Formats: sequence, structure tokens, C-alpha cells
Amino acid sequence: MPEPVPPALEAAEPILEVEGLSVSFRARGREVPAVASFSCSVRPGEVVGLVGESGCGKSTVASAILRDLGPAGRVVGGTVRFRGRDLATLSPAELRRLRGGGIAMIPQEPTAALNPALTVGRQLMEVPMLHGGASGAEAWARALEMARDVRLPDPERVLRSYPHQLSGGQRQRIVIAMALMARPALLILDEPTSALDVTVAAAVVQLLRELGRRQGTAMLFISHDLGLVLETCDRVCVMYAGEAVETGPTAEVFARTRHPYTRALLRSLPRIGPEADSLLVNGLDGVPPPPGERPRGCGFAPRCAHVAPGRCDGGAVPMLRVGPGPHAARCLRHGEIDWDAPPPRAGRRVPVKPGPVVLRVEGLSKSYAVAGRRVVRANESVSFEVREGETLAVVGESGCGKSTLARVLIGLETASAGRVTLLGQEVQDRPVRARDPRTVAAVQMVFQDPTDTLNPSRTVGRQILRALEAFRVGRSRAERRGRMLGLLDRVELPRALAERLPRQLSGGQRQRVGIARALAGGARIVLADEPVSALDVSVQAAVLRLLLEIQGSERTTLLLISHDLSVVRALSDRVLVMYLGHVVEIGTADQVFAPPYHPYTEALLAAVPVADPRVRKRRVILDGDVPSALDPPSGCPFRTRCRWKDAVPGDLCAREIPPLRALAPGHRVRCHLPDEALAGMEPVFEAVPG
Repeated sequence: MPEPVPPALEAAEPILEVEGLSVSFRARGREVPAVASFSCSVRPGEVVGLVGESGCGKSTVASAILRDLGPAGRVVGGTVRFRGRDLATLSPAELRRLRGGGIAMIPQEPTAALNPALTVGRQLMEVPMLHGGASGAEAWARALEMARDVRLPDPERVLRSYPHQLSGGQRQRIVIAMALMARPALLILDEPTSALDVTVAAAVVQLLRELGRRQGTAMLFISHDLGLVLETCDRVCVMYAGEAVETGPTAEVFARTRHPYTRALLRSLPRIGPEADSLLVNGLDGVPPPPGERPRGCGFAPRCAHVAPGRCDGGAVPMLRVGPGPHAARCLRHGEIDWDAPPPRAGRRVPVKPGPVVLRVEGLSKSYAVAGRRVVRANESVSFEVREGETLAVVGESGCGKSTLARVLIGLETASAGRVTLLGQEVQDRPVRARDPRTVAAVQMVFQDPTDTLNPSRTVGRQILRALEAFRVGRSRAERRGRMLGLLDRVELPRALAERLPRQLSGGQRQRVGIARALAGGARIVLADEPVSALDVSVQAAVLRLLLEIQGSERTTLLLISHDLSVVRALSDRVLVMYLGHVVEIGTADQVFAPPYHPYTEALLAAVPVADPRVRKRRVILDGDVPSALDPPSGCPFRTRCRWKDAVPGDLCAREIPPLRALAPGHRVRCHLPDEALAGMEPVFEAVPG
């Protein structure tokens, strides 16, 4: 949880005051309400979180604050005041000066905010030159200072680089630096860490907190990551169907939830702390109502397990105080619900007894020749095996070799060395086009963003039928259609969706179509590449539960590639941790998530945001980025970022790659740390007493 706001800042007047904000959009000749009577305020140095599912109105609120709703949107009620001045009274020229100067925004995707034709230094210099009238020399000095503030390595080199020459974490830091260059009083952050590795996200969030406190910047933090909100925000506002449904101090709202929607969101999250084994996930059925179709009374009533007909749908529900402090909820029954009742146990995971080995990887290496004779070693002597019905998670930061490993297994790449035995056949040197249909059907992928893998001009049913035809499933068109409808049943989609196009489905429904298509040929092994990272937390829970149910009934082997260790904890039997192409730790989920850890695993766990105030987490910030695979460090690949390296005598870490040594049956780590240092490691997570 964040440090308290300093008293001097807490007593200051709000930078931003939003009162009764209502926004509508003109669509098909009528006004469609999107936000209704929304209110919040943000003081200097304070971070206020805005959370809720997609379509709840979070980004509309941000756009309304910036007066950037486009030609179809307009503010139909309420006021937005910045430093006491109503923004509706400002001229277009005054608004232009305000944006980027007084108010700045950090977008979700840094690439979209950077000009690929200009160096990042030039783009940073434009801010003080346009908003502060600085000279070129002054702007360069200011850009260099800010690059150091956001902890960019070798800042002069970075400033002379183009965006494509930087990593995702470096680009996001550049966008943060750009937003802070004019020292704005208000910073709006729209999912600023969703595209970043968990370690980079942790460093970026800590950086924003430090800079915000130092400069007194007020922040409005939009996110679907509830753990990040708990660790970052002083207060939180939960939105549903265009209105606030619960507000208050973040720790208070998360510990004493008083709205069924907030509790459903929190219960949709897989656990990673001390109680990780007791519960899996409890999904939230349904979706928020579309704008303009909000039900009468409580907007959440159609999805609420505690709804009282004739009362909850009788009229407008006001925000009600639910405690002695500034904690309020839009729920008429908040004092009647047993908030301490345990959640349903339908989400409890039933272990699957592993069968025979279906995939064995021995000494796999994959190298690429680039820049003449230089070589990128994406995978270095990777070895593991997976059994039928088992889930093996592959985790690590971007650039660690996870995706390259998946591409070799699926046949999009061939191995440089080593062996890959798939269902008894060696396939390391056989690309997908050289594999028979049965082998191709046996190994399928579920991708991170289903939108990119579905043909927008073909119906859902036709795309599944095409997969059945390619895998030669069924002897007639009627038989294949029956199989297609059965697959929709299997992934819990209505059969009527077979006639719809992908754009007519929600994100969760599209991902279920992707799973159905992967299963069309009777897949024995499914490679799931970040299968829920692009989904709302409520939808994530339903998709995770679906994957577990399919695995249990079909005895499918699941290879899960993910940076979300809470999802890994929920789904995995065993975990393989990769760093710079090497396997640095492998073991059961229980072994990997408890000390002794590999130092890299410890840092990954410590970077995971935990949306539970009852869990205390040790803070271990991992400095720097993954070294370039073109120029890896000598010896241990992790030594340049390892906080434990001083515990190893001499220069052993710099001279030799550690062996993969056994700590316990089935648990191995690649580390030079002596046994006594490993034995002295403390848990990253522990329960808060009381």
C-alpha cells in the first residue's frame, strides 16, 4: 500500500474537482448516456484510482476532463474544475495551452504516443519549448535531467535513439518523462503498465509515486489491475454502467467492501499469497449494460446475487455512507449483506493425475544470425518434459525466450540444436508445413489477443468449420457442423453466435472462440500465450475456469506462457522460469512460489501486485532491463541485476554459468548461491496478523 500523503499536501485545495459529470454521445439520431452524475476530486500529491470493467465509463471520464470527447460526445451536466476554474469556460486556445502544460496524459500504448521519425530527445525537447518557451539548450538539459529522473540507462544514448530502438519499458518511461516535462499539476494515467512486464511495471509505478510526491502532482489512475490500484492509489472509485458505485480510501474499500460489484471483481482474481491454495477464481457472469440500456434502479441488479426485486429496481439509488470515514457505496442493502460469508467453492481446482510424457525437450537451443556474423541466442540448452493432463507454466520477462520456445514447439521455427519429442516423434527440425495434419492438430495455440487471429469477414461458425476441414475431422458437412456446435457448447457459448462476425462478440467471447478452434482437431497439447491478459478481471476468471474444466475432462496438456504469476499460481502444476534464454528454475508450483527461490524468481514474485490488504509483500525492485541477447553478460546471465551476487565468494558469478542444481526432488535452480544463503531466504508473501 502507498505511503500516506504528506500533511501539507493533504490539506491543500483539490487540483481537480468533478461534480455531477454527465456525458452522452450522439448515435443514430439520439442521445446515448455514457456517464451519469459522476463526482471525484484529486489533491496535490494524491493518486485516485478509477477501476471497473470495459464499458463502465472510465476512459469517457478522462476524455471529458480533457474536453476531448470528439464530435459525437458532449458534457450534458455537471462541472469539471481545474485549480478552481471551470474548464467549460475556457476557449479552444486556452485548452490547448492547458493540455500538456497543466494537465498531461500517459496513454496505454507508448508506441502510439511517440513519433517514429523523430529521436526521443527531440520529442522531449518539444514540451518545454512549446509550453515554456525554453531555448534548445535549455530544453536539452531539461530532457537529460528528466531522462535521469525516470532512470533510463545511458540517458544521452537513449535521447539520441529512435523509438523503435528502445524496449517497451524504455518507451513507456520516455512517455512518462514527456508527460512530466512541463511539471503538470494533474496527470491522467490510462492503463500505463498493461503492456509492460511485471518487473518493469513495478519500477514504473514506484517511479510515478516518487515523482508525484516530490512535485506535488495529482494523479488520476485508470486501471483494471486491482492489485496495482491497491499498491498505488490513496483513494479508489469503482465504476459500473457509467456511475460510481463505491468510493473511499483504497485499503478500506478493499478490506471492507460494501458493494456487490466491488466484491465480485475482487473475488474474480486468482490468489497468489498465503491462501493461494484455498480458492481459485469465482467469475462474474454477464457483462455491463451497453450505454443507453442501463436498467431502472441499481445498474448492477441484473448481475447481483443479493438483488431485492421491487426495491433495488424501484428508482435511482444514491451513494450512501457505509462507515465513519469517507467510504460510500451505491447499494441499498449494504447493511444487510453478510460480507464475511465465504465465496462459492465452484472455482476450486480439482487436480488431474498426470499421464505419460507427451512432450520432451532436451538441450534445445535456438540462435539467429543478425548484423553480419553476430548471433542472438534466444534459447540456450532448454530441457523439460510435460505429461498428459499437466499444466506447465513458462514465465519470464520480455526477451527471455518464452515466445521463441513456443514457436519451435509449434513448428514456426526449427531448433538450432537439441531434440523435441512430440507424442513419440522428433520434430525439432520439422517446420509446421512438413508436419502431417495429425501432428499439427495435436499442438495448437490460444493467443493473447483473439481479435488478431480471427478473420473479421467470416462468421464464427465458418472459422471453426474451416479448422475441422483442415484437420480432416468429420466425414460430411453435416457431421462437421454438429461438431462445430458441440465445440461452442464446450466453451459455453450460445449456438446462435455461430452466425455472428467476430466484431459482434465481446473480448471474452472471442477468446472462447479461439479456444474452441484450438480444440477442433482434438488437440493433445495447447500452448496458451497470455490467454487472459487482454481481458477484464471478471472475464479472466471465467476463461481460467473454462481452461481448467476442459483440461480435466479432455486430459489436455497445457503449456501456459504468462507474465501474470497469480494466473500461473491458479493454473499450473509446474513452473519453468526463463531468463535470457536459460532455464533458471523449474519445479512444482508449490516449490517455485515458496523459498528458497532463484533470485530472479524472487524478484518476479515481489513485483506482482496483490489486491488483498491482508497480505504483506516484501518489496524487491529489479533495476535495469534484460541484457541484449546480442551481447549477454559473461557467467551467470542474471548477475548484472542480482541483489544476491555479493553472497557468492570471488568472481564465480562473472566467470561461470551456474549448473542447474537440485534443491529438492523435482526442484532445480541455476544459481551459484551457497546452500546457507538459499536457506536464509524469506517468503515474499505473508499474512498480515489479525
